[in-house]
Amino acid sequence: MALRTTVAGISSPEDLAQALTAAMYLADDGIATAGYLSLALGKPLLLEGAPGVGKTEAAKAIAGILGRQLIRLQCFEGIDASAALYEWNYPRQMLAIRQAREGETLDIYRDDFLIERPMLTALRRPESTVLLIDEIDRSDHEFEAFLLEFLSDFSISIPERGTLRAPERPVVVLTSNRTRELHEALRRRCVYHYIAYPEPEREAQIIMLRSSAVAEGTARAVVHAVGLLRQEPLAKPPGVAEAVDWAEAATALAQSGAPWPEAFRRSLGTAIKDEEDLAHLRPRLPLFIPGLAA
Repeated sequence: MALRTTVAGISSPEDLAQALTAAMYLADDGIATAGYLSLALGKPLLLEGAPGVGKTEAAKAIAGILGRQLIRLQCFEGIDASAALYEWNYPRQMLAIRQAREGETLDIYRDDFLIERPMLTALRRPESTVLLIDEIDRSDHEFEAFLLEFLSDFSISIPERGTLRAPERPVVVLTSNRTRELHEALRRRCVYHYIAYPEPEREAQIIMLRSSAVAEGTARAVVHAVGLLRQEPLAKPPGVAEAVDWAEAATALAQSGAPWPEAFRRSLGTAIKDEEDLAHLRPRLPLFIPGLAA
């Protein structure tokens, strides 16, 4: 396998980090290095971490800096090859058969009757797409095993058409929330990186990068609060995206005249999105929002 030393003008992890920042994604050295190696080696990038740490956003940013279309395959329990790869348009096939003239040769397995799903789209147009296989841990072990052939040599077998192979290695990003352990064979095929919650300083920078209307003091107050909230026994602790939303929502309320402690309290629903979590936190909000008790 040939090493691709430069991809879309990116020749180092530092180049990728700068490009991601320009695409409004603040990457640390770990994700920039893993992303660059994935592109250079032509291997899938596997990103694991808690929900809301920026795994899907990383895939979107990579697609953006490469100037490619992001093709998203959202995994779920029971997903199968027809949902991920392709299926035949049976109604159109039957209509074509009924309308065919007597003696006419009809190929009902040509492209006209083929419905592309995300994996086949990426396989046939690797130069213009980035394939995101989102939340692979939500799929079944059978689907995970099905992926192995695709991720090994980027080819698939269609019984009616034979084997289709990608003309070049597609860019593939897989994400996992670690709700179950992934198979070792899948991990071996990927460049792996675990995304943890960012350090407070970096998270404040992310908030201000994603929303220019948020002041530094507001960003730091939100980062302090979500850091404490993540230590609570919550069903759905706030991720980075929720921290950005909370900072923006509190800023909007403050600009409409609400005092800051109340602006933070009234916009809590942008950060905490589970009623049991909210019920657990309501009597203790002054611990997380300075000045609220006064």
